[in-house]
Amino acid sequence: MLVSAGVRGSCFLLIIITCVGFVSARITSSFVRSEWPSVDIPLDHQVFAIPKGHNAPQQVRITQGDYDGKAVIISWVTPDEPGSNKVQYGKSENKYDSSAEGMVTNYTFYNYKSGYIHHCLVDDLEYDTKYYYKIGDGHSSREFWFQTPPKIDPDVSYTFGIIGDLGQTYNSLSTLEHYMQSGGQTVLFVGDLSYADRYEYNDVGIRWDSWGRFVEQSAAYQPWLWSAGNHEIEYMPKMGEVIPFKSYLYRIATPHMATNSTSKLWYAVRRASAHIIVLSNYSPYVKYTPQWRWLREELTRVNREKTPWLIVLMHVPIYNSNSAHFMEGESMRSVYESWFVHARVDFIFAGHVHAYERSYRISNIHYNVTSGDPYPVPDKSAPVYITVGDGGNQEGLAGRYMDPQPEYSAYREASYGHSTLELKNRTHAFYHWNRNDDGKKVPTDLVMFHNQYWASNMQRRRLKRNHRKAGIATDH
Repeated sequence: MLVSAGVRGSCFLLIIITCVGFVSARITSSFVRSEWPSVDIPLDHQVFAIPKGHNAPQQVRITQGDYDGKAVIISWVTPDEPGSNKVQYGKSENKYDSSAEGMVTNYTFYNYKSGYIHHCLVDDLEYDTKYYYKIGDGHSSREFWFQTPPKIDPDVSYTFGIIGDLGQTYNSLSTLEHYMQSGGQTVLFVGDLSYADRYEYNDVGIRWDSWGRFVEQSAAYQPWLWSAGNHEIEYMPKMGEVIPFKSYLYRIATPHMATNSTSKLWYAVRRASAHIIVLSNYSPYVKYTPQWRWLREELTRVNREKTPWLIVLMHVPIYNSNSAHFMEGESMRSVYESWFVHARVDFIFAGHVHAYERSYRISNIHYNVTSGDPYPVPDKSAPVYITVGDGGNQEGLAGRYMDPQPEYSAYREASYGHSTLELKNRTHAFYHWNRNDDGKKVPTDLVMFHNQYWASNMQRRRLKRNHRKAGIATDH
């Protein structure tokens, strides 16, 4: 059973779905967003403030540093000189009894020279523990904290936030502030970070720096798990910059080596009760490429007895009924969809389309150019596809949906917002999409999901019991 609540003002629409097929209550929201201008916040705004003190660390952020959640990678930038690359940390505020040493790097982009970018792995941490950490030198040092996840367990409760296509506009600020009130413990970021590529020359690097200071208010205190989007490619030959993902790869750390990945752009982690796989739409992924080989191997490492929730992150949605970027995910769908269905992936989160949409469980794995069903069909083994490219960037909203709404589309709305996914135990999760409604957070699409793996196991057990009672042999 799946329960969905669509919220319009103070009216709740409750839908109970007890069948596998499509439901007539598909929703295209009529809400019209009274949005703030989709322009970037001026650089002198307080959200971009440079910390006080000579060479003070800025753009502080953390991500998971290993496969199982007992390590973090802490990143920061010192603008004038390398300074200390040490992280001091401990379990009590102002008492740092441990330390770790990181690495420092920098890069140039056109005539822009970055600050000194630090990445430091802090490992051998205890589960479910609050740690305080300190970076920087002398009076310019800064202090933060983070909470490690609970030990990996199928029934542990944990809440993820999902954000995509954020940028650095006033709408972006609304999204970030609302997310920080949501109770989310880790952000799953589905690509398109700073939108610095919409600038030219030295302003590209300057807008990466401002974005790093902008997200620090959240990212310094809880892990953000990153995936890359098209705005991270930054292929700009007229400026002499032709190395894809240059800024992103220097600035963003990921735990890719912990899962034998050859690239920061695709990797996996286990956290609480979830196994999370991050893919790259803008790297080769067809048969026998490094990403294809890696994903094939990683799917064999998934243990649904320990991490029952299987989540995939990518930037380009595989299913999308918006005129923006329609069918752009088709090539990746043709390569990987059968793997996703076979593995019983629970959710695939994507961005790219600047709007919100949630699908039913559907697949198109029987289609090929000569035979099969050419349309998506209900499939109880398939993932739910959710597009959350609605963070608030300066390109604005994608408001033109296909009409009529396709049968595979459950809910769609062109508004800014973020999602939260609360994993309750091995069988149930609560998912919310929260609209930013003129400065207020409004929970708009509320759904309770059953876990793919355990739901099918329970169905098999019930069938087996029924057969046994009826005296019918079974091979289930």
